[in-house]
Amino acid sequence: MAETTIYHALGLHMHQPPGNLRLLIEANPWEAEEILRCYERAARYALRYRDVAKLHVGFSGVLLEQFLDQDIIDRYRHIVDIPAMLDLYREADNIELVGMGYYHPIFPLIPHADWPEQLERGRAIIERVFGRSPLGFWPPEMAFTMEMIPALVQAGYEYVVVEGVHVRPEDGISDIFRPYIACHEGVCLNIVPRDRDLSNAQESGLNPRWFQDEVCWRTAVSPRPDEKRLVTTWSDGENGGWFRQIHEPSGFFGHFFAPYLDQCLAGHYPIAPVCLSQYLPQARPQAHARVQTGSWNVGSSSGEDFSQWTGSERQREAVGEVQRLSGRYWDLCRGQVDAYRFAGEAMVRARRLILEAETSCFLFWGDAWLPHLYARTGPADQALCEVEARLSAGSEDLAGGPDGLSDDVAQSGVGSVAPAARSGSDRPTSGPGA
Repeated sequence: MAETTIYHALGLHMHQPPGNLRLLIEANPWEAEEILRCYERAARYALRYRDVAKLHVGFSGVLLEQFLDQDIIDRYRHIVDIPAMLDLYREADNIELVGMGYYHPIFPLIPHADWPEQLERGRAIIERVFGRSPLGFWPPEMAFTMEMIPALVQAGYEYVVVEGVHVRPEDGISDIFRPYIACHEGVCLNIVPRDRDLSNAQESGLNPRWFQDEVCWRTAVSPRPDEKRLVTTWSDGENGGWFRQIHEPSGFFGHFFAPYLDQCLAGHYPIAPVCLSQYLPQARPQAHARVQTGSWNVGSSSGEDFSQWTGSERQREAVGEVQRLSGRYWDLCRGQVDAYRFAGEAMVRARRLILEAETSCFLFWGDAWLPHLYARTGPADQALCEVEARLSAGSEDLAGGPDGLSDDVAQSGVGSVAPAARSGSDRPTSGPGA
């Protein structure tokens, strides 16, 4: 058989907004079961086909936070043993874990000052839960802007997956079947274009024969058919009936993934699964490209204007409120060196609520989920008012921990580093607790 020149990077994106696993098991137990089995199934099939399967899985930090919550573990124990499931992921070294922002924010819509902490916390909880560091990054909602590159490199990432339709190669030839190098302000990062059409098929339903025919045809008519071709498909891993199908032979893993890998094992398939962290050092991307600011498309949208998250006046007001509170928080950090000393607990509380309010889901459902966002910004505003009142009064009633911090604040890992002076070496060793 001829040497394989078509490689396939398959990725699954896993996320639940804050508190959603608890809400699901209380309000819709059947849906909760469907979703939890999606998470367990990915690791189980990866281990079943350990000799050939290559799979990328990205977990948001806030989803992993829920997996570590003992109450969630107990409520779902009759469906899935969550600690045992996480052990499967640790064992499956053919699963490449991919990072995200901790609270799944749309990075181009949140303040740049919040980018490092979202990135650091998201990376740290993966290290904590799985014992290995992610090298690749999946932008939540595929929302990407070139300005993110220095922050991603600073956080330790070596590549980022981006929406292929937004990639603009310097040579002017659109070719989504190769990786590129993108640079911003002198900092460069590997970018991997996602194939939108094939990814949509992955999310809705496909079989190995159709996938083979489609990939072979698309790569044959691509601009560089004689070069190695990298086909990147990425989709949600727990949304839609295709992934949630309890009858496994009728869903993604039984109907596509297992037969696809069976054919790969038999040597009858012209496409080879790869992990990007192994493929990219061998491919050594040389071509440069820029990436147009945008996201993946939702419905009839192009993904270029973030209209799904900022289309209404109320959505834009909500985005503005989060930006206002974040700016107020950073003003306190920069202008009041004693903010954490005198009001550490309130600062930690405000910080967590602001970052949590940046969760993309609160904006995604139009005006319907905005109350979830304001349920965070309201208490965050109150916490910042408390900080300002304590600073005004010169109170030191929170002294007790190292450097005058209360024990709770000192142990949180948040207030112990001056936020305005963050660097890559300040990365916390774990994410916030549940």
